[in-house]
Amino acid sequence: MQTGMHTDTERCVRAVRSKDARFDGWFFTAVLTTGIYCRPSCPAVPPKPGNMTFHPSAAACQQAGFRACKRCRPDTSPGSPEWNVRADLTARAMRLIADGVVDREGVPGLAARLGYSTRQVERQLLAELGAGPLALARAQRAQTARLLIETTPLPMADIAFAAGFASIRTFNDTVREVYALSPSELRTRVPKARPAGTTAAGTTAVGTTAAGTLLLRLPFRAPLNPDNLFGHLAATAVPGVEEWREGAYRRTLRLPYGHGIVALTPNPDHIACRLTLGDPRDLTVAISRCRRLLDLDADPVAVDDQLRADPLLAPLVDKAPGRRVPRTVDEAEFAVRAVLGQQVSTAAARTHAARLVAAHGEPVDDPEGGLTHLFPSTGALAAVDPETLAMPRTRRTTFTTLVAHLADGSVNLGVECDWAETRARLLALPGFGPWTADVIAMRALGDPDAFLPTDLGIRRAAGELGLPSTPAALTARASAWRPWRAYAVQYLWATDSHPINFLPV
Repeated sequence: MQTGMHTDTERCVRAVRSKDARFDGWFFTAVLTTGIYCRPSCPAVPPKPGNMTFHPSAAACQQAGFRACKRCRPDTSPGSPEWNVRADLTARAMRLIADGVVDREGVPGLAARLGYSTRQVERQLLAELGAGPLALARAQRAQTARLLIETTPLPMADIAFAAGFASIRTFNDTVREVYALSPSELRTRVPKARPAGTTAAGTTAVGTTAAGTLLLRLPFRAPLNPDNLFGHLAATAVPGVEEWREGAYRRTLRLPYGHGIVALTPNPDHIACRLTLGDPRDLTVAISRCRRLLDLDADPVAVDDQLRADPLLAPLVDKAPGRRVPRTVDEAEFAVRAVLGQQVSTAAARTHAARLVAAHGEPVDDPEGGLTHLFPSTGALAAVDPETLAMPRTRRTTFTTLVAHLADGSVNLGVECDWAETRARLLALPGFGPWTADVIAMRALGDPDAFLPTDLGIRRAAGELGLPSTPAALTARASAWRPWRAYAVQYLWATDSHPINFLPV
């Protein structure tokens, strides 16, 4: 798969005819005779090739006057994996739009974060995606609105503002234009007797439980191996902030308008997501961050095909295909935890983090489990007296320097950051070597090509497989794995018996 797939008409037609769900999110099919747009795997009879046009985004289809298919619901497709692979302007902009920046700060705020003028950003997005930032954010608002309409009893006025619309009239007009139904008609179409935990094919929403709690299905491209993904999150969980309970990874979320608690459970064809929010306006951001945490927009077929080309990696890939990179919901939090974990065991790192949480985190209520706090903000950590930190002096200096730079914005780990520039800034901080910078690049920044050639577990696994085990030689060998070296790290780590590699029971 490649950038601009929608321009390859023959390939798109083949994908539509095969109904291959791997292509969902890569492009969208607009049907000229019906005026609707679909995902490639739509179960309907494929149109004649002459009646199909192809677009790079749902927003582009809507801009061209097409409505979303009621059968395949293309707005619930997994996101395009391009935006998590690329580090250019378009990819950085798309990551920010998914995080709700346009809704909160407008296009000028988006452009300011990217360091470009609004005209440059609009021109670039329009050229590549067929829609500008406002249209892309509008498509996202429409999807959020549909989710709230179908899964909550909230009044339509509350849904309109929670989804990010500036007025009820704009909300009504947008929903009618995108779905060819009014908001009330969308709610009426939801089956009344559907059991909790079930859903129509392709939909993201499942239902509601207690006030402020949503049950969702997060789609992904198969295959997905949950072992190291959830194993890593559970084994490194910070008490009070994260826990593994009854088959689900649970954690607290710091969000723009309040806080939330999420429970994520792996299933064969989706991730079950139980999401409790203090403010419904945080729904879009919370879903985006959960998808990013679990790397759900990855293209595992492309990754595994590349890694399988190395005969020494091929057996690992064939044994357990579809490994994902466990990431984070909060980049600054992960950077702090990476420093706390320098040269100590996983258990010791959890203990250090738990002390910080208990002393400086914000308390939350969790009637359903044992979560007690949000992870401390960078502002709170920057105000901590260094002498109260139970760690070696050199690591204390590393910690205080990092949180000071995060708090004043001189180091930015947000989804819009430039990966190479940020890595260089981290390496310039005291106590930051290649391992710390690269593990932050891999799990916080989301760089799919981040590599850890100095990691002892990686070097041990490489030696056992017959790969070079010195950092320089291993880096040279790994050049053939690019741009997916972060995924190679997961396969190499998985050869060990450490708890991070096993789904908790």
